[in-house]
Amino acid sequence: MEKILNTDIKYLPGVGPRRAELLAQELGIRTYFDLLYYFPYKYIDRTRFYKVAEVRADMPHIQLRGVLENFQMVGQPRRRRFVAHLRDETGVIELVWFKGLNWIQDSLKEGKEYIVFGRPVKYGHRVNMVHPEMEETDKAEKRINASLQAHYSTTEKLKNSFLTSRVIHKLQATLLKTVYPHLEETLPAYLVQEQRLLGRREALKNIHFPESAGLLEQARYRLKFEELFFIQLNLLRQKLIRSRQVQGYVFERVGEYLNRFYHEKLHFELTGAQKRVIREIRRDLGSGRQMNRLLQGDVGSGKTLVALMTMLIAADNGYQSALMAPTEILAQQHYNTISRWVEGLGLEVALLTGSTKRRERREIHERLRDGSLHILIGTHALLEDEVQFARLGFVVIDEQHRFGVAQRARLWEKSGTLPPHVLVMTATPIPRTLAMTLYGDLDVSVIDELPPGRKPVKTILLNDSKRERLYGFMREQIEQGRQIFVVYPLIRESESMDYKDLEDGYESIVRAFPPPRYGVGVVHGRMKPEEKDAAMRLFLKGDYHIMVATTVIEVGVDVPNATVMVIESAERFGLSQLHQLRGRVGRGADQSYCILMASHKLSTEARKRLEIMVETNDGFRIADADMRMRGPGDIDGTQQSGIPFDLHIANLGQDGQILQHARNIAEKILEKDSPRPSRKCRIEKEHPPLLPS
Repeated sequence: MEKILNTDIKYLPGVGPRRAELLAQELGIRTYFDLLYYFPYKYIDRTRFYKVAEVRADMPHIQLRGVLENFQMVGQPRRRRFVAHLRDETGVIELVWFKGLNWIQDSLKEGKEYIVFGRPVKYGHRVNMVHPEMEETDKAEKRINASLQAHYSTTEKLKNSFLTSRVIHKLQATLLKTVYPHLEETLPAYLVQEQRLLGRREALKNIHFPESAGLLEQARYRLKFEELFFIQLNLLRQKLIRSRQVQGYVFERVGEYLNRFYHEKLHFELTGAQKRVIREIRRDLGSGRQMNRLLQGDVGSGKTLVALMTMLIAADNGYQSALMAPTEILAQQHYNTISRWVEGLGLEVALLTGSTKRRERREIHERLRDGSLHILIGTHALLEDEVQFARLGFVVIDEQHRFGVAQRARLWEKSGTLPPHVLVMTATPIPRTLAMTLYGDLDVSVIDELPPGRKPVKTILLNDSKRERLYGFMREQIEQGRQIFVVYPLIRESESMDYKDLEDGYESIVRAFPPPRYGVGVVHGRMKPEEKDAAMRLFLKGDYHIMVATTVIEVGVDVPNATVMVIESAERFGLSQLHQLRGRVGRGADQSYCILMASHKLSTEARKRLEIMVETNDGFRIADADMRMRGPGDIDGTQQSGIPFDLHIANLGQDGQILQHARNIAEKILEKDSPRPSRKCRIEKEHPPLLPS
């Protein structure tokens, strides 16, 4: 039985309580399952044996076979080292150890034949090997044979306790011998056969002890497919159950509110993408099922307008709407924009944040309960127990990743008999493979075009030698009546990080742009919320020409008159973050600019990142590149909440094709056997998933 995989790792021969504690702390390995699914990060060919006479200092890791002789402890107590010599028929090479000397001396046997694996280094006029891996030849022949030697990530703390990659490999061999007969297949036989997959036992054996390069590739594919398949099956099943079983309010009418807004207030044509998304939303609203839709779109693509038009449909059908934003400043901006758009239509709109005064709160609560308030916009304050709606039918969640699942659920509970329709909006472009996993249970709509007349932001890469040129350009823009953001990665100078810091930067900007001719403001994360809001309001009013800031202005700040975004130490930022910052300008009709200030000395990766920013304004291209370069866990917006599952082997940046294939198969299975409340789908009946979801 597979229950053996739940066994505490301390019971595996060679581990014990102390090592078990270290493995749990450093690698999260607590059970047999955890170790079995702790996969190697690389493999080294161990089929070739070199002769001592062939060894050179410029070689990579190599393997030798010979007899150990001439053991010596050399040097003073504080600088002692243990030296041994390996002899074969062509010559002798010196082996040296600086750590664990007593253990090494006791464990090695003089006159015995060993297989030695390590990297040659030059020491004086000789070539030797430092801390090589050692294994007696007769013992090596008894272990599980593999032509490719697996290497496992470890830590300094583990290495100091002799839990090296080689020791982890030995533990895997012990574990595999213990559990191999008990490993059950997790995929149905028909699926393994149809997809020509390696069986689970063989896959797990060959991922740790590959018999050949071909079998290693088959093992990798099988394990990646299985991992992604179960994730997609779970997400799609949730989506299907919700779409079949979770009822929602039916919005049948398109009435006076929407018609008057469209004909009297909308003085421009909607983009084709906006029209397409509205059609998708209207289909959901009339289906009798709860809408759960993700709306992706770059900054300025018109997501808020789509959300407002859906709110107007809700109002036409007698329902209230709520919009929840992550910050007060963003909530205030949504309130200002929506209030301006619906002025004169007879709709009541209110703003509720942590700063709302008590008397005003009481009035909002009363108007919500009696139904006279149509649209409520706010922050986490919307989740308070006192906030109760008469008929909440539609909820918009802006920048969804900033809210937890429990917080969203609390808002939905305020709707009464049925859950409200939900539209999740994000201006953080999400790569398709990541969207399929983070939001795989939602329907996805994308606004992939900007409104006509909106000019793309011009992005320029400069280094410090061009600073005077930059200041001259900033003065020109200010003289034309424009405003400027200057963003720094740090608040105070860091000894360990040579990046421009905000405090020094602010002083430099004030020297170059002295008052009273120029107004320079500052805003950063350590300021109190009211101080930040006050500074941003002065910038919005035009009292400040330049706003010096950290990344607190990354999301939601809308200053149409700001046409220049200067990002200092741009190499310090990730691609998605740079793109978000760039999105703070280009909000009006004037040409806008993003200036990336970077060091002369850039790493290859940093230069590539900044060149991508110069080449394209396409947020989805940028997000895909960001995930390929940094991995899914670092994408802005996913780091806060984390990817909601552990990936042991699949990589969302590299395994998009496998993910899509796994999702397609999961969809076909669920189509053939739609879930019902009283029975499970066929795949779960035949083979219950044994991998954690």
